[in-house]
Amino acid sequence: MNHSVGPYHKMWTRGSRPLGEPITTRRSSQQRREDGYTLVALLALMTILALFAMAAAPAIRQQVQREREVEAIFRGEEVADAIRDYYKYRTSQGLRFDQALPTSMDQLLEGIPIPGGTKKRQILRASAARDPLSDSGEWGFVRPRSQTLIEFQRALIVYINNVPPTPSDPQVAELQRVMVPTITNILNTGSTDTAPGGEEDLSSDATGPFVGVVSRSRNNSVLHYYGIDRHDGWIFTPLFR
Repeated sequence: MNHSVGPYHKMWTRGSRPLGEPITTRRSSQQRREDGYTLVALLALMTILALFAMAAAPAIRQQVQREREVEAIFRGEEVADAIRDYYKYRTSQGLRFDQALPTSMDQLLEGIPIPGGTKKRQILRASAARDPLSDSGEWGFVRPRSQTLIEFQRALIVYINNVPPTPSDPQVAELQRVMVPTITNILNTGSTDTAPGGEEDLSSDATGPFVGVVSRSRNNSVLHYYGIDRHDGWIFTPLFR
C-alpha cells in the first residue's frame, strides 16, 4: 500500500497548524492584556471614589451631628413643656414651688389626670425622655436654684442684649422668680470656655425636684442654642420659654 503524502494532504496540514505561535496562545495573551487594562481602570476608579469619600466624610459627619442636635432640641423642649404642664396641674391641687415640680422622668411619662375623668393626658412622649446626644441616653436633671440654672440665665441675658427672659405664663413666671435670682446688666465678654453647670452633679439618680433637663454630652455643637455652642450648656426648662 502506498503511504506517500499527496499535495492536498500537505496543504491541509499547513492550514491547520500554521507556522509560529498557535492561535490559542495568541488569543490567551491578548485576553490577559485586556484583563490587565480593566483591572488598572477599576483600581483607578476605586481610588477616585475613595478620595471623594474622604473629602465628603467631614461634611457627612457634620450633617449627621446637626440632625441629632435638631432632634435633641426638639425633645428637650418637649420635656420643658411637660414640666410646665405637670407644675401647673400640681399647683391647681394646692401645691407650690418645689412640691409641685416633678422628681422623676416617670412622673412626666405617666401624664396628668384629665379633669372629670379617670384617664390621664399624655404630656411627654417616651422618645422625648431620651437624650439623643449622650451615650447613656439619659438627660441630666437641672435642680432649682442651682448654679447651672443661674449660668444658663446669664447666657440668655447676653444673647438677648441684657433683657431678662420672663415666661409669658404667670404661674411659671412666679416659679422663675423663686427658683432663679434676677440678673441684670451682664457684660458680654464673648467667652465660651466654660459651659453652664459643667461641674455640677446632674445625675438623674439623685432625688428631689428638677426644673429642667440638660444633655450629658460635653461635645462642642454644630448648632448654637441661644448662642451656646456646647451640648452640656443646652438647658431645657419652662422657666425661660
